[in-house]
Amino acid sequence: MKKICEISGLSEDEFFTYFIKTLKIKITKWDYFVNWKKVIKNVEPIERELNLLNYLIGKEDFIREASTLIFDYPQIIKAIPKLLAIRENSIEVLVDVSNFIYEVFDFTTNKPSKEEATKFAKFLLNSGLGELLKNRKIKNLVDYVTGVEVGLDTNARKNRTGSLMESIVEVYVADACLFCNADYINQANASKIKNKWGITIEIDKSSRQIDFAINKNNKLYFIETNFYGGGGSKLKSTAGEYITMSQFWNKQGIEFIWVTDGQGWKNTQLPLKEYLAQADYLLNLEMLQKGFLKKILEKF
Repeated sequence: MKKICEISGLSEDEFFTYFIKTLKIKITKWDYFVNWKKVIKNVEPIERELNLLNYLIGKEDFIREASTLIFDYPQIIKAIPKLLAIRENSIEVLVDVSNFIYEVFDFTTNKPSKEEATKFAKFLLNSGLGELLKNRKIKNLVDYVTGVEVGLDTNARKNRTGSLMESIVEVYVADACLFCNADYINQANASKIKNKWGITIEIDKSSRQIDFAINKNNKLYFIETNFYGGGGSKLKSTAGEYITMSQFWNKQGIEFIWVTDGQGWKNTQLPLKEYLAQADYLLNLEMLQKGFLKKILEKF
């Protein structure tokens, strides 16, 4: 009988039914929406340059005004890519489709000639930004770029779900360790474990990091966490990877605990069943809340 089934007092089938039934729909916290520290960090270094570019708002003779401004204040060149949500410092623009001729714009230029200043002014106009500035469709470029950065940050939400899951699980890990007189490391690796606890572990790859490593009386428990709001092939591959991982750690006397959640598992149950058939510990957030991790630590 699986160790988790012994702890829960349920048969394997009963446990699995309970697991699926108690999966969470979302784990959205306040810090999921926007990473404001990152947004501000990306805007602040070019805030003065953006304020200089604000001079161009409403200017009819845009090329002349922009060329002069860029020539007099070349530091504003570095801010131009941000206006178009470009992270690169150099881009190539296809300017002649018939002959496939590209024009290169290097935004690291800090001493432009008058011709180069005009080239960057034309870039602003041809990209569409110049028209927006001329027609006062943009009122303030600092506010505008802040909005651009917020938009770019939404692409990171998928990765933030993993970080959110870890932050939620850590609340229960810390509580269980305090309750059971144990210690833990987050984002642990072989070096951290050796340095903190004097325990040597074998690793399957040099870059291996464990979400949480718990030490209770020199007995190690490794925890991996993830949350899947939707389905996909990733769920199956993760379950397979964790079967192998569980067996690898078990051979060293280390208990492996997989904490996963999310509605994605409701339509991808077979990989979970295969994992549970070959590994000892599978938990979701409901089970952490019910004190299952404490019970696991108390067992040894």
